[in-house]
Amino acid sequence: MTKKQLIEQIRLKKSFLCIGLDVDLDKIPSHLKQLDDPIFEFNKQIIDATHHLTVAYKPNIAFYEAYGIKGWQSLEKTIKYLNNNYPEIFTIADAKRGDIGNTSTRYAKAFFDDLNFDSITVAPYMGRDSVEPFLAFEDKFTILLALTSNAGGLDFQTSEYNNEQLYQSVLKTSLNYKNSDNLMYVVGATRPDFFQKIRKIVPHHFLLVPGVGAQGGSLQEVCKYGLTDNIGLLVNSSRGIIYASNSEDFAEKATEKALELQKEMELLIKS
Repeated sequence: MTKKQLIEQIRLKKSFLCIGLDVDLDKIPSHLKQLDDPIFEFNKQIIDATHHLTVAYKPNIAFYEAYGIKGWQSLEKTIKYLNNNYPEIFTIADAKRGDIGNTSTRYAKAFFDDLNFDSITVAPYMGRDSVEPFLAFEDKFTILLALTSNAGGLDFQTSEYNNEQLYQSVLKTSLNYKNSDNLMYVVGATRPDFFQKIRKIVPHHFLLVPGVGAQGGSLQEVCKYGLTDNIGLLVNSSRGIIYASNSEDFAEKATEKALELQKEMELLIKS
């Protein structure tokens, strides 16, 4: 998917919602656990119920790796189902990879070539040669961790470095990487006061924004300084949507929660 196609989908659906597929077998409805692949069946029903309200899905890879080979097979079936049935959807592998060049190339091949995700989250700590192998893939996006929503993110990300905070240095430095137009950035919704500073550095890049909903982030506050002429935001909600119910009506309740966010986004796009 190209950036232009992503923007077209946002305009068409009047939504910049991303739904996180963070599947915990302890939280899914009990009737699904009797099936051969309860993780995939849960994802399939969530996707079928919400695809018209969202422009992106983001499986957190740890929730699949935790179940070994069966979890990985569920992930593979999920991304294949998305690509075959809803090719207009932007897919994000929330893998937070990042290692030296050869290793990063292998990570990139695994998620871009084998699984055919549109994008992947990457940690920037090891610098240029850990990020550029991901950026080398045509029409694929690298989503760099910039300012995360977790409490511990402030341990390092706002520390002073060369007279600026570390997250600012990450943003500025990454713009000099080869194919930096294919960069997006993770910025937590629980840090709304930082968005104005961030937009001065990356005024046109997309920001993936976790933390709305269960983590307490405000969509209105995020949009106040985060929105651009081309929207420029993918706002993620995971638990607030997929676990809206743990009964047989879970997909229906997920639709209701996704619709609430989509309607809020529609108003914000118009304003």
